[in-house]
Amino acid sequence: MMSRRRLLQAAPGAGALLSTQALLPAWALTGDAGAPRREFDLAIRRQAVNIDGQPARIVSVNGTLPGPLLRMREGDDVVLRVRNELDEDSSLHWHGILLPPEMDGVPGISFPGIKPGTTFEYRFRAQQNGTYWYHSHSGFQEQLGVYAPLIVDPAGEEPVPTDRELVLVLSDWSFEDPARVYAKLKKHGEYYNRRQPTLADLRNRPDQRDWERMRMARSDIADITGVTYTYLLNGHGPTDGWTGLFQPGERVRLRVINASAMTYFNLRIPGLPMTVIQADGQHVAPVTVDEVQIAVAETLDVVVEPRADRAYAVVAESMDRSGMAVGQLTPSPELRADVPPLRPPPERTMVDMGHGDMDHSAHAGMDHAAMGHMSATDGESKTPVSPPSWQPRRSPGVANVVTSPVKRIGEPGTGLAGIDHRVLTYADLRAREAFYDQREATREIWLHLTGNMDRYMWSFDGQNLSDRVEPVRMAHGERVRLVLINHTMMEHPIHLHGMWMELENGQLPRPRKHTVSVKPAERLSVLVTADAPGSWAFHCHLLLHMKAGMMRTVVVSEPSAEVNDDLA
Repeated sequence: MMSRRRLLQAAPGAGALLSTQALLPAWALTGDAGAPRREFDLAIRRQAVNIDGQPARIVSVNGTLPGPLLRMREGDDVVLRVRNELDEDSSLHWHGILLPPEMDGVPGISFPGIKPGTTFEYRFRAQQNGTYWYHSHSGFQEQLGVYAPLIVDPAGEEPVPTDRELVLVLSDWSFEDPARVYAKLKKHGEYYNRRQPTLADLRNRPDQRDWERMRMARSDIADITGVTYTYLLNGHGPTDGWTGLFQPGERVRLRVINASAMTYFNLRIPGLPMTVIQADGQHVAPVTVDEVQIAVAETLDVVVEPRADRAYAVVAESMDRSGMAVGQLTPSPELRADVPPLRPPPERTMVDMGHGDMDHSAHAGMDHAAMGHMSATDGESKTPVSPPSWQPRRSPGVANVVTSPVKRIGEPGTGLAGIDHRVLTYADLRAREAFYDQREATREIWLHLTGNMDRYMWSFDGQNLSDRVEPVRMAHGERVRLVLINHTMMEHPIHLHGMWMELENGQLPRPRKHTVSVKPAERLSVLVTADAPGSWAFHCHLLLHMKAGMMRTVVVSEPSAEVNDDLA
């Protein structure tokens, strides 16, 4: 078998050996991010490569997996020419970047997509700085390899100086066709969960009937597991392993990006604390931890200070602990650290079930009154809110309804409660600077995250985008509170395009996020200033959940004379 960095014979009908473009990009070999530029030429194409010792067919950007790292500078006008060399439509979305809607790269919402054999020119001004990434928003192309890091350098100095920086992109790869994976889940939502209860479990667990009624198992942590997934760090599988170099005593910045399609990761570097300095590209007050759970599509920048002349293992376990991506931080390629074994797999709890307080009434249809102005108050703000008694009703796509959602902002995430070291929580995040808009929200919009694992149906309010559901509408310049209620027993990373979400986590200044992870049975709220006119995608960033329908369009009206000048 050829090396991961060598070429493979293409699959039948695909031609002869690939060119040297199929090598890993330089940044993925070294972690080095390179220098900023203003113009980029990118090509999306199919090809054959070798992943962790096995042949694979991917969709690549410029012939690499992951794609090329794009680095630009805040304030620069950027041009990205993207050529589609596939036989199907394609796209690139610049995740977390503020830009005009027609440059956002979401087919059917903000632009028509890139037709085969054509080139689309993206143009926008880099309005922010930080660690971001880009990926396809077409079909299963993201799962097949169309993802890569994007870094925007600040116009001034970095608030936290470091001696070295390394980019760490986490992802998941299946040698199965993702369309086939999706088809299997539609037939049986637990197809890839091989940790099913035994007969003894069924007899000895008094709450088993509750789990059966919800069509879920305690072991349902991830829809897709290591049964089919290989977990990658900078394109390297566990067999390859990635290596990043440092000099003892250096302050090293790790730009961590979860570019996976479906996998939450628990990241730690045993023996080396991590100081979080940025979340989703936005600077936060430094907080030192030993482990972080990073949701799909989130980014975290951490600083480590390895003082000893020794190697450290970089361990990114999948949340269900069915596999891991691994790497090494080392002062010399000859020094290697032992990689710890996988920890015991976690299980869902009664808290994930909503304390067992579930409404299983068999009512059909959904009440959509929650999309309008609300009238009650929740005791925490002066903002009108939804009546507490309002709940979605069961339907084929709504298997469960949590009648008492809880705030879980201070919890570290599935499988990390009780860990004997410090784990990052959302409650730890505090922005270094306040957002420019500090008004109170004048309206609340409640969105219910709904699903049926047994049928693999996912939605907002029991309706998916294909139902031609009414968009979420906001007036330009208004201040809105989005309240997200998770009625499912799965985490959902919810991503808003085009605007920031300020996480209401009890900290001031509130941290800004482009993606928020909503835990099972959780109520989570964010503040949004509708300062970007146009149509924007709003969806779960688990690729197959979005594919199944957990997606909406947010429409912000055009500016009017009544809007304050600083928002127009």
